Amino acid sequence: MTRFSVVVPARRVQGYLRACLDSVLTQSFGDLELVVVDDASPDGCAAIAAEYAERDPRARVVRVPDRAGPGPARNIGADRATGDHLLFLDGDDLLLPGALAAADAALTAAGEPDVLLCAHDRVDWWEHVRPGGDDLTGDPLAVTPAAWNRFFRRDFWHEQRLAFTDGAYEDVVPVQTATLRAGERLAVLDRPCVRWRERRAGSFATTPGRAHFAVVERYEQLLAAAAPEERARLLPPAAAHLLAVLADPGRIEERARPDFFRAAAGLYRAYAPTDAAPRTAEEKTLAAGSYTAYERLRKAETRRLRVTRQLRRQKKKLRARAMRAAYRGDLRRALDPHLAVYGAYWNRGVSCNPAAIHAKARELAPHIRGVWVVSSRNRHRVPPGVEYVIEGSRRYWQTMATATYLVNNSSFPGGFTKRPGQVYLQTHHGTPLKTMGLDQRRYPAGTHGISFQKVLDHTDQWDFSLSSNPHSTEVWERVYPSGAYRALEAGYPRNDVYFSAGEDEVARIRTQLGVDDGRTVLLYAPTHRDYQKGFLPRLDLRRFAERLGPGFVVLVRAHYFYGADAGLESHPQLVDVTGHPRVEELCLAADALVTDYSSLMFDYACLDRPIVTYAPDWQAYRLARGTYFDLLSGRPGETPGAVATTEDELAGLFRLGGWDTEETAALRSAFRDRFCPFDDGKAAERVVRRLFLGAGQPAAAGSRSS
Repeated sequence: MTRFSVVVPARRVQGYLRACLDSVLTQSFGDLELVVVDDASPDGCAAIAAEYAERDPRARVVRVPDRAGPGPARNIGADRATGDHLLFLDGDDLLLPGALAAADAALTAAGEPDVLLCAHDRVDWWEHVRPGGDDLTGDPLAVTPAAWNRFFRRDFWHEQRLAFTDGAYEDVVPVQTATLRAGERLAVLDRPCVRWRERRAGSFATTPGRAHFAVVERYEQLLAAAAPEERARLLPPAAAHLLAVLADPGRIEERARPDFFRAAAGLYRAYAPTDAAPRTAEEKTLAAGSYTAYERLRKAETRRLRVTRQLRRQKKKLRARAMRAAYRGDLRRALDPHLAVYGAYWNRGVSCNPAAIHAKARELAPHIRGVWVVSSRNRHRVPPGVEYVIEGSRRYWQTMATATYLVNNSSFPGGFTKRPGQVYLQTHHGTPLKTMGLDQRRYPAGTHGISFQKVLDHTDQWDFSLSSNPHSTEVWERVYPSGAYRALEAGYPRNDVYFSAGEDEVARIRTQLGVDDGRTVLLYAPTHRDYQKGFLPRLDLRRFAERLGPGFVVLVRAHYFYGADAGLESHPQLVDVTGHPRVEELCLAADALVTDYSSLMFDYACLDRPIVTYAPDWQAYRLARGTYFDLLSGRPGETPGAVATTEDELAGLFRLGGWDTEETAALRSAFRDRFCPFDDGKAAERVVRRLFLGAGQPAAAGSRSS
């Protein structure tokens, strides 16, 4: 029998339905069936659902000749389902990656409960994701009574004769009934499984009107059918839900508020046990049936929230003022000649060139105490034994005020004041193919509000600008113009590992990634687009892997801007390595790199392994962001190897051997000569000796040194 049946009613959701169905059918846990109920939708929902059913035997479509509504449509789907457990998903929502695998594990661990309650999150039309807001540690009846935030054992659903009601708030009766009757056979999965979508065009939940009075009718049905002892449990969450609807101006208009309150109060007083005391002040107003008392309470709460927000803002300002005052005092303290502060990728953790310099300094200059700056949400990325401070904290400002050495590949937060005697090494974090610095002014679509004056102010703080090749040196000098720093042409310390790692290290990494011996490993690592939100690869990864054949494995690395995973479907030839902490290990594991415009190509060239450029949107990218040379020209020193602009061309390169030929090897050699002339495995040592061991004082601005 199938493990999960996912029921999706579909009506007027054609713009979102594909994403919804993809989110189900690409789950890593594949033992499922997808039942799409076309609720006589007048748009393209039926055709979209039929398309999915035709290509995936796990999907099927049930057509309703006349509109039934979301409740009856779900009932139709539940009657056709055959899985052990039911999940009802709306056609404009998403099942999050790994949700079914997590649910399967939770159900197994809990002994196959009747109901599995799960968390959810929310996404708006700007793709801003927020937590769902439910507390899963308390009374399960107090959790949002929705069809899509819990799994139901199918036999239990039918044994209890559960069904969604017709009309608005159709979830309330069956969901709360199931939750109540499950009793001890209810389990909780405290991780988001479903992403609920807020639609800008509006929905019932955001359209005010008297139709929302239906929620009172639903609780009337629920409470009327419940036993007296059950009503005692149901009434507090029912009151909380009714009061939440009343307080939402997107549901109840001001002029309808008294009527809604009276209806809710009548329900409450009709079913409240005689010995039960209201739990909240608002609930007391329902028990008293006093709208005047409710309004007085609501206005007082509004005033309290306003005062609380003002106090919070004032407290934040006072704290910032106190921090700055303390920092000004710290600036009068002597510099610590043995203190270095490191940062990378806007405080994301210990990585890139600064990490390699820090590691080498611990070896060659152990008298230098290295402290990392990280954000509070990234403190878990700091390895054991590495000292760190949280950005904006008191210790952060103390460290910034007294450190002699500053090392970063981006910038330090908060607008620190660089003191005489401090030495700032800007390591950068890539070789520029796309325009950078002041050159970005010609491409405003990709600047996202950058203050170029702040860019220049930051540049004036540098003493050294690390460069991995003459091309970078020339670009940095022009786009970050300042007489304050000099170029340090030493190579990239993060690339040293490519010259020291042996076959045993590569084998260890491949084993860790779950790659079998004898298979060809490709690392697919596209960069982000300034004009694109989210990871949207320009090839069908599943189809691409299958066309390559079982001898290939594709490691997929989405850009870190897009989160911790690539949202891949489960496939034996695809491995999502987006969350892997060290991209250098992924490069070592790969027999070839497939990328578009990522600066990773310049680092990977150190390995002298094939680089394939897959650039289906090259012209759009050049126009939107600008580039310093033509990656697709085929000229030595510009193109690193084979080139493809369509998925068919890319698959053909690997199937027919065009990815690694004498011609591509010659292009790679010229590319490596141009962009990796200083990389030899000793870049970190050169930087450490220059910066920390007596040879690192800034020389005359504008001079070159290697």
